[in-house]
Amino acid sequence: MFRPSRRVAVLAALVALFAAPSIKAHAEDAVPVSAGVTYEPIGHWDAAKLNEILTIDAPKVFGVSVTYTPAVNGVLLYRVTYHSVVPERGNKPIVATGLLAIPDTETKSVPLVSYQHGTVYGKEDVPSYPDNSSETQLMLAQFAGQGYALIGADYFGMGASKEPEGYGVKGSHQQATFDMLMASRAVLGSMGISTSKLFLGGWSQGGYVTMAFLEKLEKSGVEVTAASTASGPADLYSFLSGFLDFPRENDASWISILYVLSSFSFEHYYGMPGLARSFISEDYYEAARKIYERESSDISALPTDLKKLIRPEYFNPSFFAESAYGRIAAASDAFRWIIKTPVRSYYGESDEVVSVGLAKLAMNYQQGIGGGNIAVEAISTGKTDHRGTFATAVAQWKIWFDSLK
Repeated sequence: MFRPSRRVAVLAALVALFAAPSIKAHAEDAVPVSAGVTYEPIGHWDAAKLNEILTIDAPKVFGVSVTYTPAVNGVLLYRVTYHSVVPERGNKPIVATGLLAIPDTETKSVPLVSYQHGTVYGKEDVPSYPDNSSETQLMLAQFAGQGYALIGADYFGMGASKEPEGYGVKGSHQQATFDMLMASRAVLGSMGISTSKLFLGGWSQGGYVTMAFLEKLEKSGVEVTAASTASGPADLYSFLSGFLDFPRENDASWISILYVLSSFSFEHYYGMPGLARSFISEDYYEAARKIYERESSDISALPTDLKKLIRPEYFNPSFFAESAYGRIAAASDAFRWIIKTPVRSYYGESDEVVSVGLAKLAMNYQQGIGGGNIAVEAISTGKTDHRGTFATAVAQWKIWFDSLK
């Protein structure tokens, strides 16, 4: 991976970090690469740790037993800081962060996976703080431990970003992931490492972001070898209206948080003062605001009954569609273009968050175009719930990506 002298220097710098349970990068460790791009070492995980994640931690966290490909190498971890812009706010400059993980080998050319994370509550429960993110740990163990470089943007407002969160804000998700890819390639290039193939993967919210990212990459002429999602809603409007108009018996009890994060994000990023207050009932507005602004992380303060959290008029499908909130959601789909990249959308038949119909939507839309675009395929992981779908799909992503690299 590195020239021997450089590799020794990097490993020596990381020795003091090996035993740390939670590793924080320090500004003085930042290495400048290009205008607005720096990286900092945040740790080294050996193959034994990665295999412990695969065999002990992941089954415990995700509730399913899956046979993964064992890790064969350690991983060097870096936090990348890069400059970007907020498209919805006139390209306002922003500083964002993400994770870069490099296999600890001598290889100079590696396949690259960009992983888009799911919904999280804590600002630091994101890829560039891997100790806090079980989903990132699984991806590191399965891919970086098998010779892939892995990156993951923290999204605007998360990680070290100072902006409020931009949950479900399509253009900002696209910009964050695209610029993280460019920044990571610059870092890798400075280390003398090239990337042979680009793969995308994302779970839940990250499944949506993956499809939005893929759209931007294809339209920008950036080649993607393959993309996979797990429990990914490619259409925000269907996702958000579904819990209001056609609730299911198994809908997750924590769904309230999705409406809090999205309504305040839409208000802030699209410049619509009062949008969240017009959407959330007065009884819970202040609690919701504190959660969004990270003054509080107590989501138990939110009712599990959406009819208590959301104003009654939004349960009228026509009102929802015509509202500012509904119009933004409707304009944020991530499946209505002619997809060229092979895509596999994995779904769970007992998923309490993303319905089977929604998970298959991108495939059905693409195959309904004329004689049918077969680039997108939806694949069941069986009777898995939301977490189990992700854990099961990751092993399938690996097998598929390996066959293409």
